[in-house]
Amino acid sequence: MPDTTIPLTLVIETATAACSVALIRDGVVVAARHEDVGRGHAERLVPMIAELPDGGRAGRILVDCGPGSFTGIRVGIAAARGLALGWSAEVAGFSSLPLVAAAALAADPALDALAVVLEGGHGEVFMQAFTRPLAETGPFASRRPDAALAALGGRPAIGNGVRHVAALAPGLDLREALPRAADAALLPPGFTTLPARPIYGRAPDAKPLAS
Repeated sequence: MPDTTIPLTLVIETATAACSVALIRDGVVVAARHEDVGRGHAERLVPMIAELPDGGRAGRILVDCGPGSFTGIRVGIAAARGLALGWSAEVAGFSSLPLVAAAALAADPALDALAVVLEGGHGEVFMQAFTRPLAETGPFASRRPDAALAALGGRPAIGNGVRHVAALAPGLDLREALPRAADAALLPPGFTTLPARPIYGRAPDAKPLAS
């Protein structure tokens, strides 16, 4: 049984086409909502939080900082900061990449190593490799699909960006998945202490004019 004296944590996940929220206490998911909204995060996020028990009110807020959708990330972080201010709650961030990895490792005990491949921008994907127990084997990178395939080294790949690699290597173990807020319950504490600011994963396309 979860310790009810431990404050609730509200998790906000808006870094991809999914929009999801969850209330977690002591590693147990109390309530959750998850929808594939495409670009509709700004319209759905606050109503989804309101649908949670007590309007989602929590003493701590965790928000997905990316990498992923530029707009989705900003919507989630803005909501997290606003609610934290209104509720006098703590706010911290996590990355979408270990979130997907943690869920995949929990769902398949046979997996010892994998790569998370998420939709990026300009035809690229965000990619990072992980091992069991959940640990990063290097920093994440934004790669072209052919470079991502080469970096896989035969490992299974999980995420909403695997379709870009599938066209190049149909025989690989490629699994479609989107981040889910409820899976934050699977993250070790060291993965939930990022500053609540965006991880975009790519340098901005627009550059300031030289003076």
